[in-house]
Amino acid sequence: MRAPRTVLGLMSGTSMDAVDGVEVRFRGRRLELLRVWSVAYPAALRKRLMGAASNAATCWETAALHHDLGRFYADCARRHSSRNGVEAVGLHGQTVFHGPSQRGAATLQLGEPAYLARELGVPVVSNFRSADMAVGGQGAPLATLFHVRVFARRGRRVCVQNLGGIGNVTSIDCRSRKEPMVQAFDTGPANLLLDLAMQRLTAGRRTMDRDGQWAARGCVADDLVRAWLRHPFFRRPPPKSTGREMFGAPYLNRLWSDMDDRQLGGADRLATLTEFTARSVALNYRWHLVGVPDEVVLCGGGAKNPALVRNLEVALHREIPGIRLTRCDAHGWPTQAVEGAAFALLARECLMGKPGNLPETTGARQAVRCGQITHP
Repeated sequence: MRAPRTVLGLMSGTSMDAVDGVEVRFRGRRLELLRVWSVAYPAALRKRLMGAASNAATCWETAALHHDLGRFYADCARRHSSRNGVEAVGLHGQTVFHGPSQRGAATLQLGEPAYLARELGVPVVSNFRSADMAVGGQGAPLATLFHVRVFARRGRRVCVQNLGGIGNVTSIDCRSRKEPMVQAFDTGPANLLLDLAMQRLTAGRRTMDRDGQWAARGCVADDLVRAWLRHPFFRRPPPKSTGREMFGAPYLNRLWSDMDDRQLGGADRLATLTEFTARSVALNYRWHLVGVPDEVVLCGGGAKNPALVRNLEVALHREIPGIRLTRCDAHGWPTQAVEGAAFALLARECLMGKPGNLPETTGARQAVRCGQITHP
């Protein structure tokens, strides 16, 4: 088929709070951001997704959720997208399980694409991660191709640090090679533990520590942070990826017990978890990055949390004195647009018959076309 010029990317991340829609126009290898919108999950739908992700849903309930979520995505696209301009859709779907490192590796993203294809009358590309896993990869991270296309800078080494529910980094070294040297891997928890902690402290009335206000008022229990940083995932060499299965509610329960023993107040708990998150990212940089970056570009919801950003800047400066941190907004891409735009790009590559994974970052044996196409 002819390469689509305008593609809608739909992204629902590990935080399970909303779907972000990002419309991108392609001009050769250049990408132009056209439109960004976001719709929060209704409370009942979010509760069902949380249940599926925590293994609390039956097979029937999960099947119904898969279709209800597909209908929800289609309704959001109908109300918010430029229907006459969009020629294809990249649908990431909602991850409810990601276990790439265990025996019988598997991943599952919910959201039936047929409803979107029918509603918009264009092909929908979905199920991006499975093709990479079929050739031995982790199925993640997959936003790497977009990071390289948009944030690479000739003569510089740039790291793109996503702070979604889970954190991931892409290191792009364009200092001495014709082709960039690229590393990419998950760094561990980002917003996930902070969001779960706020929900627990407020009995569900608040879903996040908005602007890091609680963390800013608290004091860090540094000995707990040092103990938690011994988690084996941080030392595990790339390729690696993770999710709620490793750093979700059961893991927070263990940390909560440690904080109970210390009788920490709510603000102190958020401060300690925020510091742990920031230092775990910096630790991954020290142990796993090849070379020192000139700049770190922050994206994802955590980039709007001043407490997390401040702690991360301090932690990185300990490892890399003088490093420069910027936000993706300064590069023309709003924080909520990067992941959606990445899957718009992957959808276009799939429709053009091109590979979407970078084997050196996912651990796959070869480059493969990522995604399955649903036609209207």
